[in-house]
Amino acid sequence: MSSVCGLARLNTRIVGGQTAPEGFWPWQVSVNTILGSQFCGGSLINNQWVLSAAHCFTRTTASNVQVFLGRQSQQGSNPNEVSRTVTQIIIHPNYIPSTFDNDIALLRLSSTVTFTDFIVPVCLAASDSTFHAGINTWVTGWGTIASGVSNPFPQNLMEVQVPIVGGRQCNCNYGVGQITDNMLCAGLPEGGRDSCQGDSGGPLVIKQGDRWILSGVVSFGRGCALANFPGVYARVSRFQTWINEQIISNQPGFITFRSTGTDSDLSVTCPGLPPVTTTLPPTTTPKCECLSCPD
Repeated sequence: MSSVCGLARLNTRIVGGQTAPEGFWPWQVSVNTILGSQFCGGSLINNQWVLSAAHCFTRTTASNVQVFLGRQSQQGSNPNEVSRTVTQIIIHPNYIPSTFDNDIALLRLSSTVTFTDFIVPVCLAASDSTFHAGINTWVTGWGTIASGVSNPFPQNLMEVQVPIVGGRQCNCNYGVGQITDNMLCAGLPEGGRDSCQGDSGGPLVIKQGDRWILSGVVSFGRGCALANFPGVYARVSRFQTWINEQIISNQPGFITFRSTGTDSDLSVTCPGLPPVTTTLPPTTTPKCECLSCPD
């Protein structure tokens, strides 16, 4: 799968933050109820599996879920779209609902999908990946564009660029111990860009060479794009072994993302933060997430 993953032929994006042109994010999945209402996002990781967030599925069953791939608009026409029902939902066994630690889940599709320019699996960050503070990433989804503000008709896929916030800094922002090693943070110090309600389970991706790598899964945050409260994501690289244990054949493509230089997050200090990179047991109260909030 590593030979095809993460190649978005139509994506020439360098900078920005706006409606995503069709085909730019071909692994983006719309996770809907069987009646058609979109409630979460996800990422295609091979021809039959989708990676999403555990908290999306704690109150539903596979028979109540369908997914749409190649979708651009939630309300307009989607000529490149295909849909599948879901036959199996696997929630990480160590998922903790009260803290959103290990907030990751796998969806098995009812049948395989054929890859096109608009449907391509994303590469996954391998276990030895490193993400230094300040590295730019992209998050995509159909969620609200601000707290309480719906994505306007026709609800096109949105994209926004956000930099990585180091784990030590993120712990200082949220309260020491609330951000675990299984989490990744991204956002601007001044706020204004984030994922929002409805984007949960969707992708946070980073480009290396010509490949896009899934580094995070939208998990939780405080409000939407609030200053000093970056979005929090499940750190995909922490789950390589677990994912490969669930997907025995045609395993996803894992690629190591390597940051260069010194990570500025290592010098961050605040009251209660240990001098090492470990964290205390998490005690955060999580929330579902949102996208492309206005400045």
